[in-house]
Amino acid sequence: MLNNNEVDEILITEKEIKEKILELGEKITEDYQDKDLVFVGVLRGAVIFMADLARAISVPMVFDFIAISSYGAATESSGVVRILKDLDETIEGKDVLIVEDIVDTGLTLDYLIRIFKSRKPASLKVCTFLNKSARRKVRVKVDYSGFDIPNKFVVGYGLDYAGKFRNIPYVFTLNPKIYKGELK
Repeated sequence: MLNNNEVDEILITEKEIKEKILELGEKITEDYQDKDLVFVGVLRGAVIFMADLARAISVPMVFDFIAISSYGAATESSGVVRILKDLDETIEGKDVLIVEDIVDTGLTLDYLIRIFKSRKPASLKVCTFLNKSARRKVRVKVDYSGFDIPNKFVVGYGLDYAGKFRNIPYVFTLNPKIYKGELK
């Protein structure tokens, strides 16, 4: 699957991820008792986290997805956010939980929060797998956070570089030679 030249450092193991998801699932289940929950995954990165997290939550929910772009094939967000696919469901009067793979600069999440608030949900909260607060450019509230990570470019468990590495069950930093074009 991976060769040893691709992995620089493993930051979060598969076991740590599973434990954190159970913990988050319990808290979200507790907070959303008797609520009309809409679980909104931010495509594509959040899909794996969202699926595992949903199985750890024991309240009814509706799934929806929004696809946005702010990275392209780069290792840093461009700061320009585009909606590629909007929600299918109306969220007015519903309890919405945005499920993100990573909150980095906060620009993407800030944009999503503003868009969603204009649609008048009953409540709006955010759950992110990874939180990179050292890179924050705008202040955003993260209600549920899996792991705080250092300012490093990470892949695995839904996060990618140029479309690759999403299926790896742990989070790691890539060998910098890969994105510098020195290693194929």
